[in-house]
Amino acid sequence: MMKMPFTKLAMAASLSVFFTSVAADTTLRVSHQFPGGKGDVRDEMVQLMAREVKAADVGLELQVYPGQSLFKAKEQWGALVRGRLDMTSLPLDYASGRHPEFSATLMPGLVRSHERAQRLNDSEFMDMIKQVINDAGARVLADAWLAGGFASNKQCITAPDTVQGQTLRAAGPAFDEMLATAGASIASMPSSEIYTAMQTGVLDGANTSSGSFVSYRIYEQVTCLTAPGENALWFMYEPVLISERSWNSLNEEQQEALMAAGQKAEEYFAKEAAGLDQKMADVFAENGVEVVNMTPENYQAWLEIAKKSSYKTFAENVPNGQALIDAALAVE
Repeated sequence: MMKMPFTKLAMAASLSVFFTSVAADTTLRVSHQFPGGKGDVRDEMVQLMAREVKAADVGLELQVYPGQSLFKAKEQWGALVRGRLDMTSLPLDYASGRHPEFSATLMPGLVRSHERAQRLNDSEFMDMIKQVINDAGARVLADAWLAGGFASNKQCITAPDTVQGQTLRAAGPAFDEMLATAGASIASMPSSEIYTAMQTGVLDGANTSSGSFVSYRIYEQVTCLTAPGENALWFMYEPVLISERSWNSLNEEQQEALMAAGQKAEEYFAKEAAGLDQKMADVFAENGVEVVNMTPENYQAWLEIAKKSSYKTFAENVPNGQALIDAALAVE
């Protein structure tokens, strides 16, 4: 058997080390809008995935860019589906301007409880939403639903007539329409801008997730919080997503490690989500903010307004709109 000359052996060894090094340096950039390293459960969810993927030792790392340090909140979806961004933790309704079906993931009263949110994850409703995500060029790695509430520096928001004359941030088209129908003025912005808008008088109040209310220290700007309680009108889907281009660039081992990390992150989030509501109520109360809940009667009054406004508009103007609503309502 002919022996390879030493120089060729050395070259082959060098090339092997080079290609192994390249494989080990595969890094996915993960962007989100939430504060980093401050306990926000969405940041913690992504950081958990980064640790799990690294521990899997499959030549893959996740580099996390929190607090809009890589892309602005509402730029992330476009960057993701064009392949300019690898992964994101994103309030999906932020992309409803491109895909109006996503407004179903922030539809007033459609979820109501954390238990129902978990059931929705395995429903026809979510299959339909994920099909739109897939067709656009992305896929879900981990599901996440957050409850939320209302906060105001003018008066507690309970029955529909309490929003009259207030300028509110409502997060998405469905809530915008419902609140406007009840007499509120609407100002649209990502949750990361609520604090400054309230501080400068642009907003009187806002609704957002329990996590964002605490992470963005909204308790410093309001006098009353309407916590989710047992009648949560506000629920938002905020999954961890990966670009299809980025997914296809990974080998099978890396894909499996990422899916396993996503499953662990989803389980972690599900355990933490309900606790976020109580944490929010406690933090606001500790900071001198009045904390109230909606009664079943308040909730039903809002739901009736939503059905005549945002539900109706969604069903009439969005592809498969009525089918999405029906699929969600069919979940026991």
